[in-house]
Amino acid sequence: MTDTTVTLESTLTCPACGHAQTETMPTDACQWFYECSACHTVLKPKPGDCCVYCSYGTVACPPIQQGDSCCG
Repeated sequence: MTDTTVTLESTLTCPACGHAQTETMPTDACQWFYECSACHTVLKPKPGDCCVYCSYGTVACPPIQQGDSCCG
């Protein structure tokens, strides 16, 4: 059995203005909305993604990293 290291920080990049911000991902819930601190666009997951981190982040959310389904 191998230990899986879960990364909790991900850098979200706004598709509207290109602003990037590093955030700490929640481990107990999906984050379906995120407001860009630069242009205030509200990001939502792309079709087929479970959360904003899977759509716009540099690292997928913790459940996906562990090979589980997110929020399922």
